[in-house]
Amino acid sequence: MSVSPVPSAPFAADPDTHLVTLPNGVRVVTLRLPNVESVQISVFVRTGSRHESRLLNGISHVVEHMAFKGTTSRSCQQINLDAERLGADVNAHTDKDHTAYHMRGLARDAARFVGMLGDIVRNSTFPEAELERERQVILHEFTEDEDDPLSTAYKLFDKLCFGNHPLAQPVIGTRRNIERFTRDDLLGYVQRQYTAGNVIVAIAGNVDPDAMAREAEAAFGSMPGGPENVVPPPAHVGGAATKRQPGFSQTHVVLGYPVPRLSEDHQAAVVAAALFGDGMSSPLMDEIRERRGLVYYASCSADVFDLSGQFVIEASTSPSQLQECVAGIAGLLARQVERIDPVDLERARNQIAVRQLRTHERPVRRLEAAAQDVFAFGRVRSRAEMAAGIEAVNAEQVRQAFEALLQAKPAIAVAGKVPAGTSHRLEELMAAARR
Repeated sequence: MSVSPVPSAPFAADPDTHLVTLPNGVRVVTLRLPNVESVQISVFVRTGSRHESRLLNGISHVVEHMAFKGTTSRSCQQINLDAERLGADVNAHTDKDHTAYHMRGLARDAARFVGMLGDIVRNSTFPEAELERERQVILHEFTEDEDDPLSTAYKLFDKLCFGNHPLAQPVIGTRRNIERFTRDDLLGYVQRQYTAGNVIVAIAGNVDPDAMAREAEAAFGSMPGGPENVVPPPAHVGGAATKRQPGFSQTHVVLGYPVPRLSEDHQAAVVAAALFGDGMSSPLMDEIRERRGLVYYASCSADVFDLSGQFVIEASTSPSQLQECVAGIAGLLARQVERIDPVDLERARNQIAVRQLRTHERPVRRLEAAAQDVFAFGRVRSRAEMAAGIEAVNAEQVRQAFEALLQAKPAIAVAGKVPAGTSHRLEELMAAARR
C-alpha cells in the first residue's frame, strides 16, 4: 500500500497521532492509546445539510438513518447482531458539515469493525419497504424537534446569521422533503457525495496504525474518487426573529455575532467566549443569574468551524424578564470593550485548557476534532499547537475581539412564550450596545 506524506506543520504532530492517505484519497487517522482496552472507530463523510439544495434539505440525515437498514450482503437485523455479538455499540449522527458512523467495542475486534463500517457506508441498499417505515420514525423526530423551543430558537438563529446560504438549513430538513424523498433520491445523493476524498476513517485505541491503514484500504480502497464537497463561506446577515409556541411558560433566546473561522485568527474570540460566559463566576452568570436572578441557565460559546465562526449566547428566562435580560447581556458585552479583568482572563485560559484535556481523554471527541482538522487543514493539529494559540492571546486582543463583535449586527432569535413586539425592542437594545 502506498501512502502520501502528511503536510508539514509549524508544530510536530502528537506522537500518538498517525495520518495516511490511501491512493484513492481516503484519509486514515489512527490515535494510538495503549492504556485503553476498547476501541472507537468512526467514519466521517464530508456531507451534511450545508451541502444540500433546498429540495434536498434533510436528505443527509435520512441517508444516515437508512444506511443501517441493509447492505448488499447483510440485512438490518444482521447488521445489529454482528456488532452486538461482539459487545459493540453502533451509532451515527448527521451535522451541518458531516455525517458520521461509529462503532465502539474491544480493541481486539478493531479490524472487524472497520470492515463492518465499510459495508454500511459503501454497500447500503436503502430498501423501499424500510424507507417507508423509517420515514415515520424520522417524522416523529421532526415533530419532537419542532416542539422544542430551544431547538426552534437555534434554527431561527441560523437563518438570521446565514440568510440564504445552505448553512442556514436545519439538519433534519423539512417535513415536506422527508415525506417525499425516494430511494432513487438517496442512491443518487450517496453516489455524488460519498466519494473517497470526502471520507476519513478514524480509529482510537490500542491498535497498530499500519494494520488499521491496511484494513481501511481493504474496506474503502476501491471507493471512487470525486470532487471535494466544498461550500463557499457565508456572509453574516443578522437581525431579530421570534416564534411563539403555545404551551410553554419560558422564553428562550439565542443571540450572537460573527467571529473568524477555523483557518483565521479565531483564538481571541474563543478566549472571549470563555471569559464572558463559561462558569458560574463568569460575567454572564454572575451578573445575570447570581446578582439579578434573570435566568436559571445561560451560556456562551465560540462555535468555530471551517466555513464560519459564531459567538453565541443562549438563555432561558421568563417573558416578563426577557427585555431586562437582553439589556443586561448587551451592557456586559459593552463593559468588556472598556476593560478585560485579568482574573477573568486567567480563568478563561485555564477553563479552555481543562476543556481541551477533557476532549483529549474522550476518544470519540478526539476523533471528531481530528476529522474536523483534516477536512480544514489536511492534518491534525497537535495539543501543543492548540494550547500555544490560546496562551498567546493577551488582554488587548480579547478586548479587541469584543469590540469587533459589537461592530457587527447581532442575530437575536426568541422562541417559546414571546411577548408581542419583542423583535423590534430587542433590535433597539442591541443597536444601543453598538453605539
